[in-house]
Amino acid sequence: MRLMTLVGLAVGLAVTIPANGGNWPNWRGAGQNGVAEGSNYPTQWSETENIAWKVTLPGRGSSTPIVWGDQIFLTCGVDGRNVILSYDLKGKEVWRMMVGEEKPGKHKKASGSNSSCVTDGTYLYGYFKSGDLVCADLKGKEKWIVNLQDKFGKDTLWWDLGTSPVLTKDFCVVAVMQTGGSYVVALDKKTGEVKWKIDRNLPAPEEANQSYTTPLVINDNGGETLVICGADHVTAYLASSGEEIWRVGGLNPKQNGYFRSIASPAFLDGIVIAPYARGESVTAIKLGGKGDVTKTHVVWKKEGEGSDVPTPAVSRGRAYILGDKGVLHCVDVATGEKIWSGQTERHRTGFSSSPVIAGDKIYITREDGKTFVLQNGDEFKILAENELNETQTVASLVPVNGRILIRTDEELYCVGHP
Repeated sequence: MRLMTLVGLAVGLAVTIPANGGNWPNWRGAGQNGVAEGSNYPTQWSETENIAWKVTLPGRGSSTPIVWGDQIFLTCGVDGRNVILSYDLKGKEVWRMMVGEEKPGKHKKASGSNSSCVTDGTYLYGYFKSGDLVCADLKGKEKWIVNLQDKFGKDTLWWDLGTSPVLTKDFCVVAVMQTGGSYVVALDKKTGEVKWKIDRNLPAPEEANQSYTTPLVINDNGGETLVICGADHVTAYLASSGEEIWRVGGLNPKQNGYFRSIASPAFLDGIVIAPYARGESVTAIKLGGKGDVTKTHVVWKKEGEGSDVPTPAVSRGRAYILGDKGVLHCVDVATGEKIWSGQTERHRTGFSSSPVIAGDKIYITREDGKTFVLQNGDEFKILAENELNETQTVASLVPVNGRILIRTDEELYCVGHP
């Protein structure tokens, strides 16, 4: 599953994370919005063209890389162990850290290393399907480790862990949303001590109880708010205590038992954008309410134009919502009005990675590693279609410092001039 003063700031409302130059400290970047700093990012590449470097990873994984300073961090499984890897910006391995026994993935698109790391520039946090949550310094020295499943109960997800940890000012927070015991837990960033834990058991049927989404951390007039989507609801909590602030229900009005949620919410201009219902709906919620705000703070809702797996990118008053079959919708965040939409090449392979925006370009990557580069403008316009070696790709692309990182299940590419 970003600290900054970048795009996506509303009056009195900013995404938490200090301005960090070209860093990409969590899976959606420094503003948790899928938007890169800077411009002049590559438009065209192939397996043999415009590749600065490529490395074969020592094991399989699905997590999106993160970047801090001159280090890249990602996770994978190696010889039955969970591993965090650090590479430098030239593709050289700096260190690797073993973190407990690997619990392999069930789904063909998943692994035991789906969750992305997160860092505040001092400590690095990694989370695995096995339940292991670890904190290390940026040199790979372990500070603390806790297994959430040993501590709070077994994993009951039908499929594979998808949520990533997030950071508040003081805590590392993980949302566990599953059948028979959902909760949100905050641990002290420095010690791993549990500071608060709240149950999140909501009236959702069967698999709809289960969620693979990553929370949002929002700075709401100086106080941090956690926003979480899953189990047919969007809920908000005080990050300091876990106290619930508001909730929105009605995301599953027909009580479909299989509406598990994968795409995470996004936030821009005081509005939470929450895809749901296997891509069948998107709900926009205005911040500022208390209690059940389903009837008072839902500003718009769209049916049939959502996303199941990819999380929207949001920038400059617009949300970019990518459907799993390659339809990209650009909508006005304030009104839900469609600005444009378009279909990429029709193909048997779908989209799991999330769209990202870098400068005047939008990047969307298909599961076979093919990336479509679109103009970030007022119409649907494809600028380039870039193919790699057709290795499965579900991690999201990472644009940072004028280059682009693409993590397949087996390789890590750096796109840009050598």
